[in-house]
Amino acid sequence: MADVAIIVPTLRRPDSLARALRSLFGQTRVADRVAEIVVVDNDPLGSATATVEALRGRSPWSLIYVHAPRPGVATARNAGLDATRAPLIAFLDDDEAAAPDWLAALLAAQAETGADAVFGPITGRAPEAEPWLKPYLERFFGREGPDRTQEIDKPYGCGNSLMVRSAALPGSAPFDTGADQAGGEDDALFAALAARGGRFGWAADARVEEFAPAHRATLRYALARAFAYGQGPSQTAAAARDWPGVVRWMIVGAAQTVIWGAASAGLALIASPRRAEMFDRTARGVGKLFWMKGFEPHFYGQRELARLEAAKP
Repeated sequence: MADVAIIVPTLRRPDSLARALRSLFGQTRVADRVAEIVVVDNDPLGSATATVEALRGRSPWSLIYVHAPRPGVATARNAGLDATRAPLIAFLDDDEAAAPDWLAALLAAQAETGADAVFGPITGRAPEAEPWLKPYLERFFGREGPDRTQEIDKPYGCGNSLMVRSAALPGSAPFDTGADQAGGEDDALFAALAARGGRFGWAADARVEEFAPAHRATLRYALARAFAYGQGPSQTAAAARDWPGVVRWMIVGAAQTVIWGAASAGLALIASPRRAEMFDRTARGVGKLFWMKGFEPHFYGQRELARLEAAKP
């Protein structure tokens, strides 16, 4: 039974999108499960049209093109959902490439655990990074979890995931478009799922590679993302009006800022490659302190378009 749709949001990454789609066309052991692949073009100019049309004849399944001209990560995901009625939804980002057994592993893990949302490991790649930064960035853009498939206590991000639509993606627009520019739309989604008693799973064999483009493979970009990740726990507590929780996370953030900040200063003085890790931990601590509106860095939507324009040769 064809019951899975794979959604691929994209924004002006034609070569990367082509790599992601080719990896999907090569999926094994799922020929009868995939209903369609949905590419959501989040560029106002509709620039992904040519890439999709060039590859359409190579797709073993229906390849649907959706134009979502208002730039924003949540808007793109919602537009992809609107284009399919499949009860199971897999997400692959346009900078990722899936292993041939990726989807089969996600489906097997969901069947084994009964989870409403299942996540898999990501191997980070930063081929254009500075040599001293490359190990840190590849860990940063990667994702590891348990060494076996199992139920887990906490969720990961949407990239490389499979969700039971009725449980994890309720309503016509489950992703909060207020997160279009800053991201974090999946944090709110999964917090709400957990509050409803939802369950999360880990698919140890559902591996993808994530390739950081040059304009993201920098310390500045990674630390801004680390700061935003640090904001997450405080913001989630604030959204739930759990003010003691907010205070608790701010205390944790203050301690992290002091401890890791001191370690960062020491490692920076001797130019240790490990200083990037300490900078990251410090940024996450600072994020827990400055979680309020107005401090969110923006990574998507119009800001990402501006970065892509600036990165043009």
